[in-house]
Amino acid sequence: MAGSIFVAFLAGYAPQWRDVVVDGIREAFPHAVEPLALDVDLAPAFASDRGQYHATLILAALLRHLPDERGKILGITAVDLYIPVLTFVFGQAQLDGPGAVVSTFRLRNEFYGLSPNEGLVVERTIKEAVHELGHGFGLVHCAEPACVMHASSYVEEVDTKPAEFCSRCQGMLESGLPG
Repeated sequence: MAGSIFVAFLAGYAPQWRDVVVDGIREAFPHAVEPLALDVDLAPAFASDRGQYHATLILAALLRHLPDERGKILGITAVDLYIPVLTFVFGQAQLDGPGAVVSTFRLRNEFYGLSPNEGLVVERTIKEAVHELGHGFGLVHCAEPACVMHASSYVEEVDTKPAEFCSRCQGMLESGLPG
C-alpha cells in the first residue's frame, strides 16, 4: 500500500488558500494527503548569478524530511525555480520517486504585469502540484491537451489544461503502471 502524500509550504510561505490546494490534491489522488509543517532552509539552493533557486537542491532538502519512506513529499514555495538546462520551471519531480516541488512565482499574474488574481494562482498551483505528483507516481508527459500531465512551458498552457488526468493516465495511475 502506498503511503501518504505530504504537502509542505516552504520558507514561511503561508497563503490563506493552502487548505484549498491540499483539498485539490486530495481530489486527484486515492491517497491520504496530509499537510506537513517544515522548516527547510532554501538559501543553499539560491544561485546568485541567476537570482533563482535550484529546484533539484530543494528536492534534496525536502527528501531529508520525508516522514514515511512509502510516501511522497511535495514542497510548495513562492521562490523562482530553475534547473540548469532551463530558464525556469513551474515545478520539478523525481520520476517514480518520492519528491516534488512547485513554485507559485511564475503562476502569479503579477509576474506578467497583469492584475493580481488569487483564484487563478490557486487553480494553477493545484494543476502544477497534481502534475508534479503524477511524475512522482511514474507518469510522463501526456500528448492529450485535456490532461493535467500535458507539459506546460508557459502559464497559458497551465490555464488551458484541467486539474484532472485523462482516462489513459488515470488508468496507469490506478494500475501502478509506469507512464
